[in-house]
Amino acid sequence: MSFEFYISRRYMRSKHKQAFISFITVLSMAGVTVGVMALIIVIAVMSGAESYFKSKILGVEPNVIIRRHGGAITGYSSLLERIKKEKDVVALAPFIDTQVMLKSKSGLSGSVLRGVDPKASGTEIMGMKRADIKEKLAPASLDTGNASFPGIILGRELADRLGVSAGSALYIISPSGMLSPVGYMPAMRRFTVTGIFSSGFYEYDASLAYINLSAAQRLLRLKDGVTGIGVKLGHIYDANLFATNISEKLGFPFWAVDWMDLNRNFFSALKLEKTAMFVILTLIILVAAFNIASTLIMMVMSKTRDIAILKAMGATERSIRKIFVLNGLFIGMTGTALGASLGVFGCFLLKHYKFIHLPGDVYYFTTLPVKLEWPDITAIVAAAMIICFLSTLYPAKRASSQDPAEALRYG
Repeated sequence: MSFEFYISRRYMRSKHKQAFISFITVLSMAGVTVGVMALIIVIAVMSGAESYFKSKILGVEPNVIIRRHGGAITGYSSLLERIKKEKDVVALAPFIDTQVMLKSKSGLSGSVLRGVDPKASGTEIMGMKRADIKEKLAPASLDTGNASFPGIILGRELADRLGVSAGSALYIISPSGMLSPVGYMPAMRRFTVTGIFSSGFYEYDASLAYINLSAAQRLLRLKDGVTGIGVKLGHIYDANLFATNISEKLGFPFWAVDWMDLNRNFFSALKLEKTAMFVILTLIILVAAFNIASTLIMMVMSKTRDIAILKAMGATERSIRKIFVLNGLFIGMTGTALGASLGVFGCFLLKHYKFIHLPGDVYYFTTLPVKLEWPDITAIVAAAMIICFLSTLYPAKRASSQDPAEALRYG
């Protein structure tokens, strides 16, 4: 045991005899504990929310979408073969998406209409098989629907807004109409609701509708064309590089966009909120650090004679500084360790028992998503220790700069 550590430990023990200083020490530890615990739980919830949104978005959207400037992609079979040869491609799915109006007996709503081929091997990347289909529909129902009318599958929120359920009839009104003697007439066609799905993401459940690819082609008069080709990759975070490379290889008029670019604003907002919460909650630790500094300053004032005697016996200024730095670090380390332990334990409870429930019509999820990431915990612990260390420097410097003769004379 070093000389400085021994003296520091003695001071920590003797301090308990001084009730006021001891009380401030407890407050300092409690402040660091609460700050670290709150940071870990909040950052874990933010990371969980980001992970949740990514899983939901990737459950409905492809990793990369390839489109054509100026219109639909026709004769896309050869294009599919070219893309299949690219490295890391897992599945492909041609699709049609467009903005339409849906009209039922009791409602009218805008919608993103998506035409897919349920029989195609890559259709699951467009969200058909990953969605939570309430009615347990057979894939054929999307093809046939009613004997007279083709089928359509609606998002849960969209179906509620239109007041329809499985078996109900509704009309799709598309701007892709034709000129008539009385002017431009939008295309309108009747469909039968064959199912309702829930992706778990409000934006999709409130806007998406699926129909058969051939029905979408007839509705939009695209013949054998599609508006895009969805690509699923083996490594989702390589999507940006893949989109850049495939755009260069296919050349104009084709272009590609990845899922991160499609949702850039959303994830940027999440990242900014996570950073803001980190900064705001770090202020709790900063306040606790001021308490640590106050505790050490009062300790220095109460140990004036001791410091003078130690210096008279040959203790250097560096040793005196080290004694009080170790005192402050002990308070910071104890508070940080307690806060980290309680934070991890709190995350465990939130993740496994889900005792906090949120209204699904207001928030994207009904329980708090939690994802503990060790880099985040390491960063929080390191930030807390650095703040606590910095708070010890002034009191330690003040203690080491005392004149032994003056301290013994007036101490």
